[in-house]
Order: sequence, then structure tokens, then C-alpha cells
Amino acid sequence: MSKTKVIVVGASHGGHQSVLELTRKYKDLDIKLFEAGDFISFMSCGMELYLENSVTDVNDVRNFRPEDLEKRGAEVYANHEVTKIDTDHKQVAVKDLKSGETQNYDYDKLILSSGVTPNDLPVPGHDLENVYLMRGKDWAEKIKAKLADPTVKNITVIGAGYIGVEAAEASTKAGKHVTLIDMIDRPLGNYLDADLTDVLAKKLADKGVDVVTGAHIESYEGSGKVTAVKTSDAEYPSDLVIQAAGVKPNTAWLKGTIDLDDRGWIETDEYLRTNVPDVYAMGDAVLAYSIPAQTKMPIALATVVRREARYVVDHIFENTPSVPFQGVVGSSALSVFDYHFASSGLNTTTAKKAGVTIKTSFYKDTLRPAYVPTEKGNPDVYVGLDFDPQTHKILGGAVLSTYDITAQENVIALAVQQGLRLEDLAQADFFFQPGFDRQWSLLNLAAQHALGEPEFTK
Repeated sequence: MSKTKVIVVGASHGGHQSVLELTRKYKDLDIKLFEAGDFISFMSCGMELYLENSVTDVNDVRNFRPEDLEKRGAEVYANHEVTKIDTDHKQVAVKDLKSGETQNYDYDKLILSSGVTPNDLPVPGHDLENVYLMRGKDWAEKIKAKLADPTVKNITVIGAGYIGVEAAEASTKAGKHVTLIDMIDRPLGNYLDADLTDVLAKKLADKGVDVVTGAHIESYEGSGKVTAVKTSDAEYPSDLVIQAAGVKPNTAWLKGTIDLDDRGWIETDEYLRTNVPDVYAMGDAVLAYSIPAQTKMPIALATVVRREARYVVDHIFENTPSVPFQGVVGSSALSVFDYHFASSGLNTTTAKKAGVTIKTSFYKDTLRPAYVPTEKGNPDVYVGLDFDPQTHKILGGAVLSTYDITAQENVIALAVQQGLRLEDLAQADFFFQPGFDRQWSLLNLAAQHALGEPEFTK
């Protein structure tokens, strides 16, 4: 009796989790995982750690090794690009990028986790030498070499999101002069509300990073090699340009077969099914259903696609899945020099894009009682809460401090997922011990503050 054939496209988090779930849950499957890249599977979110010499080896910065899944019964193919889906015959065309040969493979179920590619800004000079992207193992190794090159003195980073800030910090720690440029009005503005980004913008400036916001890039200047980045207002000397200006879905190869929206995102139903029977899609190339926004949004996180993969595999052999995918909150964290922050759900920027009305509250305090001196481990802490002004339902939030309190963000994420209100968080039962926190825990106090209660001063 022939085995049921399942093909997975893409060997990052979604492909990895899909194979883990398939091999755990079912028997007698023929599972093939195809990856166009030559290295399985570099974890780009670990790139800053590599650039700062905080990992064992660049080859260890990965989700898994091929043999990890092969031991579970799957076949893993690097340098194999899926180029076409034949929906009539339920086959995919796969090009071996080393030999150049193309072969067709049958499938009964097809899981797409094709991901995204970084934006190469279409400005004059984008093809100059030393204009880099910041994604994948090859670019990581190239950037690392430049950080060690004494002739590289000025580095300009395009894009002040997570990846751009990571690039700016790693470059600054390597002794380079760094200019961080973005078109929006504040660094990390798509991830945090203004009260928190103000704290981080000051930290970047204090560390010597020149932050340029509201900028329009006109060109990369140079002859052969880049020498400067030109905006509509100024020109910035640049021995290296690191582009971290967003991503686009890797879906051009699906046009005419799989339904895409006008920006190239794969369209799925509430069960993560595409318009083609037995073809599912997940990950960064798909708009994820946001629980707080109650609509689909771009949420490019490993945590999102792993939950999508688990759902798809759980229901992949049901004619109609028993329940729809419940959606995600979307949570992430980052260090910016001495500060550590984490955020979940909506903020002022994402809420506006989703058409959701929110109210925000900003709370500043100390982590422990006032009788604990700052130098004894009692730093300032900041909490932002975003909530529905009518119902007080918590829709998002963030925590920030020089002390690592990022794990507290998991409480906010759970509050958003479970539909809790400010009133619930204000009186939630958390522990107290003065070596760790306040009589009312930090998130209790932040919610009480958002409700307009008198300040608790002990």
C-alpha cells in the first residue's frame, strides 16, 4: 500500500515545525521537505548574536540540521527550488540548483512555507559593492567580515526596525560610526508607542548612533563601491550600507495558481487553506489572523508560523477542519544596548493600520520597593498598555527596562489572548518578595494606573 505523500516547501520555522508534527502525529507518510537555499536552516533572528561573537559557531545558528528530520523519517533537500504547482496532476516541479535539472514530484498534501525576501531598495546605486542585506547565513558572514575590517569606518543602516537596530548595535560595538536611517518619524516606531521609543532613541544617541528619521533616500553614491547614502536633505559617508528596509513575500512563482492579494501575500481561509484543494499556506508569506485586531495582518514571527504549522498538521486530513485557526497575538523582544523590551499585540501604529480604536497608558516606576537603592538592583521600569477605551479589553502592551523583565510580557500576551480587561490585570494574583518586585506587581500597578487609580508609593 503506497504511503500518503506530503510535500513541504521551505525549511525555516514553518517547514521544521510541520515535519515535526507530521512525524509525531501520523504513520506511513512519505514526507519531502524542499529548500532553495544551500544551508538548512539559518536562524536570521540569531544574526546579531553571531555578529557580536556570542554563539558557538555560525553553522550552529540554525533551527535544525537535515539529519535531525531524516532520523524521523523525512527526506530533506537543500538547493532544491520548487518552481511550479501542477494542480491538475497534484505535482510540484522542483529544480536542483546544483545540477540545473528539474523533476516532478507527486503530492497528496502540499504545505507552503515559502517565506519572504528582504527588500533591496530600487534606488540608483543599489547594485554597488558593499551594499548588503541582513538576512541569511551568506550575508551574515559578509557583514561579520566587514565589522572586522579596519578600512570600514562608516556604516549606514537603512531601516530602524528590529533588524536595523540590531545591525546598528552590532556595528557600533565593533567600533564603527553608524548612521541609522528610516522614513518613519522614530526608530522602532512600528513596534512600540512613542513614550517607549523616546527612551530607546535617547539610548541610541548616547551610544553614538546618528539616528535620521523622516528621510527619503534618493541614491547610493559611489563608483564601483558605495561611498555615501544620499537623502533629499543630506549625504552620509558610507563604507558599508546594510539594508534592513522590510521584506516582500516570496510568492511570485505562485501567480496564476495560488490566489494572492495585491501585495503578493498568499490568501488563505480560516483553516489556512489556499484556493487550491489540499494546498495549505503559513508563515511570513501569509497574513496572520490577529486576535486583538480581529483581522489579518503581516506578523512575521517564528512563534506565529510554528502555531500555524501545528494547527495545519492537526487538521490536514479532515475534509473540513473541526475548528478554525484561533489566531495569534504576536509577541517579540529585543535588546537595545542596555535596554531590554518586549511587546505583544497592537500598538498605536498597528492599530491605526488595522482600523482599531485604542487608548494607551504609559507607566513608569521602579521594579522593587523604594527602600531598595538603584545600585542594588532597583532600576526604572516602563510599561505601556493598549486597550479598548469602551470595554477596557487589553489589546497590546510592552515592557522596558535595563533589567531584563521581558518575561513579564508573556502575561500581557496571555491577557490579550484570553480577552482580559484592565480590571482583571489590576487585581491579578501575582507573588511578592522585595528582592524581586513590589507589593503590587508591576503589571498590577500599570493596569491600576491605566484605570486612573491613585499612585501606590511603597
